[in-house]
Amino acid sequence: MGSSARAAASRRKFLQFLAGSPLLAGAASRAFAGEGVSPGTKLPDPLAWAPMRTDELIASPKDAINVFDLEPVCRKNVPPAHFGYMASGIDDEATLRANREGFLKFQLRPRRLVDVSKADTSVDILGVRYASPIVLAPVGGQRSFHDEGEVASARAAKSGNHLQILSTATSIGIEEVTAARGAPIWYQLYATNKWEVAKAMVTRAEKAGALAVAVTVDRSSGRNQETFFRLRRADNRDCNSCHDRSSLQASMRTRAMYQGIDLSGLTNTQSSAMTWEFFKRLREITKMKILAKGILAWEDAVLAADAGLDGIIVSNHGARSEDAGRATIDALPEIVEAVHGRIPILVDSGFRRGSDVVKALCIGATAVCVGRPYIWGLGAFGQPGVERALELLRLETHDMMQQMGAPS
Repeated sequence: MGSSARAAASRRKFLQFLAGSPLLAGAASRAFAGEGVSPGTKLPDPLAWAPMRTDELIASPKDAINVFDLEPVCRKNVPPAHFGYMASGIDDEATLRANREGFLKFQLRPRRLVDVSKADTSVDILGVRYASPIVLAPVGGQRSFHDEGEVASARAAKSGNHLQILSTATSIGIEEVTAARGAPIWYQLYATNKWEVAKAMVTRAEKAGALAVAVTVDRSSGRNQETFFRLRRADNRDCNSCHDRSSLQASMRTRAMYQGIDLSGLTNTQSSAMTWEFFKRLREITKMKILAKGILAWEDAVLAADAGLDGIIVSNHGARSEDAGRATIDALPEIVEAVHGRIPILVDSGFRRGSDVVKALCIGATAVCVGRPYIWGLGAFGQPGVERALELLRLETHDMMQQMGAPS
């Protein structure tokens, strides 16, 4: 075979390789099926020379290159209904996509000739120093992903000295989770329509040593979780052994934080009737710090600061509460402007990279809460998986700080 023939053969093999890439689609991939690139076809730049292969699952947490490597392992291990509940947005999932795409609208400005050899990622959050601005967001029912549930997450949080926020829908009581964390945590509150239920939970959380209560204010209506509903159809298990759906009260009695509480008259676990008066009433019964979780508008941020709240969590519930289509990173600048430094601001929803974290910090957030990434780790490998997810986010955040010339 002559040199020109060998070159043509090599070229065909190369084009066949490109045509098989899962990241190439449509006209571009079809163009490689023949002898060459069709006129007018534009190759992607950069080409994905080593794309992620979701059919080749990692076997160990240490094999994870980024947090996304943990997700398909979680998907394999976790029952379809449980995975779907975690992964689902609502309706068209426009907000779910926006939470990731929103970061592309913001670019970082690197500064040079700054000594970043000892970059300090530690941060003060409401008077407590943590090693990282990365916080474990409240995620309910973690035993749905691993038998050790919130305790495994707490131990992982302890290993990296992260703040942990425990969900009202936790599988495990706050006392046991706090013991596993080895330090006080925060408690996230679904207020319900019955004041006595909220009061009992807040009293229990404070007795367990919780430093703050983050009241979720964005669950005010029903939600069409299409991904969850479709994956639930594929789950062939008998779920009745774990879930008593005969009534709302029966369902809630299986949840750790609802046990021992009089649930008669409970008709709604969410907050459709909540007003700012609730926070005045809450302030009268607890010495814990109080935050509103789910603030997205300038006007509400001003009201929160005026009401004497101790902080705000900018959140769209990981796109699980509404499908307005707006990312939290897009809402963050107006919240920072509205608060004007009066109270600290945390933010969640869509954070997957250290660069995402640093962008939020640059805009004015005190800390960033992550949810799905550490749950991917939990479902994939238990506590070691959570530790790896948090480690990767810490490493990326530290490295990005150095790249930006930010020593702290």
